[in-house]
Amino acid sequence: MSVPERVVWAVDLLDPWPDERILEIGPGPGVAADLVCRRGARLLAVDRSAVAVERTLRRNAAHVASGLLEVRAAELAALDLPAGGFDGAFSVDVNVFWTRSPAAELAVLHSALRPGGRLHVCFGPTGPQPPDRITTAVGGALRAAGFDDVSVRSEPTGLAVSGFRAGGISGR
Repeated sequence: MSVPERVVWAVDLLDPWPDERILEIGPGPGVAADLVCRRGARLLAVDRSAVAVERTLRRNAAHVASGLLEVRAAELAALDLPAGGFDGAFSVDVNVFWTRSPAAELAVLHSALRPGGRLHVCFGPTGPQPPDRITTAVGGALRAAGFDDVSVRSEPTGLAVSGFRAGGISGR
């Protein structure tokens, strides 16, 4: 299976380091999970779809066996995660962040990230909506949830709205 450019771009934007704790929302078939674990980061991948969870587990059995990857079937808003337990979080093509109010989901992410931890909400470069509609909604939601330094990146391979958890130095 080939790796979509938008997924490679999203993982490069996240730039996970060895031993960092990363949270992926909506891993789908597990392509990004493989890329993150290959860099030595520890990943928790969460998807509400049992099919997506099974596909991620099947594709990444070696990463699960090595202890680098954990996969859970759950709604993001209902997750019980350790406060400040993650260095970064990301998603690729997860529409919950712009199709309705993601306040509950972003509250979970804000709490789960360490102070200064990064969040990247990524999408492919083209879609059913104009990019500004997505970035305006996601950027406003991140600011309302307490994320700092909210920025938008639009490149030929992807679109991302990024922010950092308040209370720390942005980034690493």
